[in-house]
Amino acid sequence: MKAFASLLPLLAAGQIAAADYSRVIFADDFSSDGFGPRWGHYKSSSVVKGGVLVGITAPTSDHSAVDNIKFDGERDLEVTVKFRFVSDKAKSFNVWFDDKNYKGSHAGHICQATISPAGINMADAKTGGFDLTGGLYDRKKANQLTEDEKKMLAAKQKRVPAKVSLEDWHTLVVRTQGDTLTVSIDGREVGSFQSAGIAHDTKSLVSLTTNPVDVEYDDFRLSGMAKP
Repeated sequence: MKAFASLLPLLAAGQIAAADYSRVIFADDFSSDGFGPRWGHYKSSSVVKGGVLVGITAPTSDHSAVDNIKFDGERDLEVTVKFRFVSDKAKSFNVWFDDKNYKGSHAGHICQATISPAGINMADAKTGGFDLTGGLYDRKKANQLTEDEKKMLAAKQKRVPAKVSLEDWHTLVVRTQGDTLTVSIDGREVGSFQSAGIAHDTKSLVSLTTNPVDVEYDDFRLSGMAKP
């Protein structure tokens, strides 16, 4: 599946205005053997073979497989990637936007989109469930949240039902623009979510997190807003 150029008509049509995000920061069609040098990993057993990235979390791992790209921090970004759920063992995957220099959230998490066969979830991690300020993250882990805190965290995410077929290839586009996160699949907007943390100015790491196995990725592209 090396025809990355075939995405262009799809990206130019409908609800995806690719011209706004025409500056390519990084792209990989996985045609080379193994990961390129810019890829980083955390507790990942993922491999590149047969022209695709195969997301793999090791059975003994205590964390989902993370495969990431670092770059100079920016606010508004677009991730485009083809994906397929190979079997029902694939529960979901995440597209994370992080800033590892930001110490106000666990692991520098800023915002993310989770894609599953049954729908998508969009979340503000910076001011939501990963917020370290005031001890919120620790209280959440210890199951000590107040009712008001639970309501606040519920408002920091949005779930949208959607049917994503198994075995078929799909094209995902995840964008941050200001304080809004937007997700499109196969050229159609599935949902958007507005929250303050999404507007973080220096997102500098994007990752694919596979939960737990049997997700394949191709034609990954990270783009920023065109500069005047």
